[in-house]
Amino acid sequence: MTGSNRTGRPRRLSSLISAGALVAATALGTAGLSAGAAHAAAPAFVADPASTVNTLVMTSGGGNDFPGADSPFGMVQWSPDSPNGSRNAGGGYDYSANSTRGFSLTHVAGPGCGAMGDLPVLPFTGGLPSGDPGVLTESLNHSTETGNAGYYTVSTGSTPVKTELTTTAHTGIARFTFPATTQADLLLKLLDSQNGSSATAAQIVGSNEVTGQLTSGGFCGEAGSYTLHFDMVFSQNFTSSQVITESGQGSPNSVFLNFNTSSNQTVQAKVGISYVSAANASANLAAEQSGFNFSTVQTAAHNAWNAQLNKIQIAGGTTSQQQLFYTSLYHALLHPNTVTDVNNQYMGFDNAVHTAASGHPQYDQFSGWDVYKGQTQLAAFVDPSIASDQAQSLVNDYAQGGTFPQWGFMNFYNWVMDGDPATAAIANYYAFGGTNFNTSTALSDMLNEATTNNNVRRGTSLENTYGYLPSDLYTGSLGCCNVRDTASSLIEYDNADFALSRFASSMGDSANATKFNARANNWKHIFNPANQLLNPESSNGSFDSITTGSTTGFTESTAAQNRFDVGFDQAGLAALYGGNSAINSALDYYFQSFNSSHSDQSFLSNEVDLGTPWFYDWTGEPSHTQSVVNRMLNQLYQDTPAGFPNNDDLGTMSSQYVWGALGMYPVTPGSADLALNSPLFTQAVVHLDSGSTITINAPAASASNYYIQSLTVNGTASTHTWLPASTWKSGATLNFTLGSSASSWGTAAGDAPPSYDQSSAGGAVGPLTSGIAGKCADDDHRGTANGTKIQLWSCNGSVAQQFTANANGSLGIMGGCLDVTSGGSADGTLVQLYTCNNTGSQVWQQQSNGSLVNPQSGKCLDDPGSSTTDGTQLQIYTCNGSNAQKWTIP
Repeated sequence: MTGSNRTGRPRRLSSLISAGALVAATALGTAGLSAGAAHAAAPAFVADPASTVNTLVMTSGGGNDFPGADSPFGMVQWSPDSPNGSRNAGGGYDYSANSTRGFSLTHVAGPGCGAMGDLPVLPFTGGLPSGDPGVLTESLNHSTETGNAGYYTVSTGSTPVKTELTTTAHTGIARFTFPATTQADLLLKLLDSQNGSSATAAQIVGSNEVTGQLTSGGFCGEAGSYTLHFDMVFSQNFTSSQVITESGQGSPNSVFLNFNTSSNQTVQAKVGISYVSAANASANLAAEQSGFNFSTVQTAAHNAWNAQLNKIQIAGGTTSQQQLFYTSLYHALLHPNTVTDVNNQYMGFDNAVHTAASGHPQYDQFSGWDVYKGQTQLAAFVDPSIASDQAQSLVNDYAQGGTFPQWGFMNFYNWVMDGDPATAAIANYYAFGGTNFNTSTALSDMLNEATTNNNVRRGTSLENTYGYLPSDLYTGSLGCCNVRDTASSLIEYDNADFALSRFASSMGDSANATKFNARANNWKHIFNPANQLLNPESSNGSFDSITTGSTTGFTESTAAQNRFDVGFDQAGLAALYGGNSAINSALDYYFQSFNSSHSDQSFLSNEVDLGTPWFYDWTGEPSHTQSVVNRMLNQLYQDTPAGFPNNDDLGTMSSQYVWGALGMYPVTPGSADLALNSPLFTQAVVHLDSGSTITINAPAASASNYYIQSLTVNGTASTHTWLPASTWKSGATLNFTLGSSASSWGTAAGDAPPSYDQSSAGGAVGPLTSGIAGKCADDDHRGTANGTKIQLWSCNGSVAQQFTANANGSLGIMGGCLDVTSGGSADGTLVQLYTCNNTGSQVWQQQSNGSLVNPQSGKCLDDPGSSTTDGTQLQIYTCNGSNAQKWTIP
């Protein structure tokens, strides 16, 4: 999420090198290296990725991440919060602020809306000041501040108190080091969640324990709420304690605790939380922390992070690049979060308590519109077991709530974005190895959601009728759930449909695979050849008046920033654009800037443009992808607190850095094929769950060497600009030779990744040109209904004249196929648009004299009477070799 806009959202294994990796390291090619460099020792792998992480990166300047302690996909995010005015959305912290309101237990990494920040705990000295304790802040000394994976520390206050934080999956522990004093104080702020709190309660238990609860929510303006239960136990007894309720407040404001640290300056606080019950919060704490040993918990958190981060080892690059890589990977593994307690209970989307299968936690915080374009794939790439549970969590949400969450915050729906991203997310998890979930139920749910009018897809009937979402009909009048932005919504639904087609194919459902592959290409129905934009269109077929900078009809972006967002049919879009040369020229202009500084140029700090830098891999200029991605990684991302200009969106934008640095990207939704760029590091080794490895060698990689000169895959030379899933899933070794200037590598037509047009076997795309000069076959008014006439019309390059020559002999157009009506064979039988069905009525064979014969009827495609009149419906007729029967296919 990003930008101030119509939605009101603010802008935005402990590591052992495998034997295979060691062999690969000693077998590095020396092409592109000087003689001296060729004999130099290969750079070592980063020894301790968890310590290389810098959690302060992306906490200011727009990224809105939080710097505090967390465990992989953990429930507790214990982190500092800045005062009002600096309390960044979700992350709660701004490095540019020099004070803090406390250290709260829950956060979300840069979601674009305020969230969580529950129960800030503020250490200070000198006793409780007068006034509302909820507004109390303390100065924060950045020179004492450090954050790495699983650990955070800083000193606060004019009389400094050192705070250290670490976590387990369901609990946290803090170590506060006070000066020697009788007035060492902690304030637990019950009413200080970022979006406010209510229904607070607190109880002092004995002389060293506080239990309680608070209710918050209101994410992105939605009414849904959750209740956080906590149990906090201290290593020292209080000398005094007080539950404070301010005048006019209906429930407790805060809890004030005083300790005497004259002889022991350290006070430890361990806390368990639950979204189900107080008893579960206590059980979580008892299960994961039996004593007060901060160092033991910190070491365990550090090791848990290294177990994940070391699944991708890197060598070479600069210290800054290594830090950015592991910090980005860390960010990508923070969310979604487990909400299952140690007894497997969780609060479901029906607001009832459910019990997850043992060993398979439930996860919430699915930033759908954001994560499906890179983060979900990366999570499954690193840990397919967790990804499987995250996929099952979405299936559980459907069972409890009736649809998948479009943006699932805690256990309630949020409609702040558009599309059907959970469908794509599940398909991504599966494609990248997260297959251990109820796939049959998932497919059934996907199909039901994609074929009915529901809160996620309000426009299903409209799309089925018109082949797009008419701008005058797809409006808020349809009811719930943020119905808006017709062009962006169609693009998003197309991405989901294509991912669904891939998942259906994996499940053996070829009929639905074909059906949704065809519907995914509905984006073509809004391509306007006059401005070369995906253009909102009314129900009468007229395009709305827009420019490249128009935002009406587009989500968090302009018309220009949506025109390349076709992640599965780049060849089809290039054909509509006038060919590879034309679209490459447009792309070159588009990538002159990266952060929407110009409305007609790219927005690579936001999700709409994820994957677009790899477009050139499809259009014969892969060196341009290599250049753009290299510039993006080095210019858009910096290893500083203000190192990224927009919301990280729960690790989505961090994932873009990880993929790009590895030299690949999962552009195609629902597919594990990877489009290639040049690697940033001299070596990377990905440890797959199967035990196999992907070894990526680029010994000449440097600031100036980022152009691919050659590539071998498993020892065989390759000019393909993509890595098939079937290759990398069984392990692979990629040896890149890089140089300082562009080469011809990967520029041949056969080097491009697959594009998917009307069917999964989609081939060349272009006009079906008549032997009558200036005339083409045309779909009447770009119709999508069965029976729409296929007619003669003056050639105009519109989508109604873009046919796809499929491998099965059919000619696809507007989501259907060129069809002989009722399978007729008589002269004069008309041809029409009809659902592709693999029958003989839809097979066409080019003859040596240029005619197109339908073998089933033995007749040729014919322009009646050699007509030149636009609108003449085509027919079949006895083959006669006339110009009326000569056609040039794509």
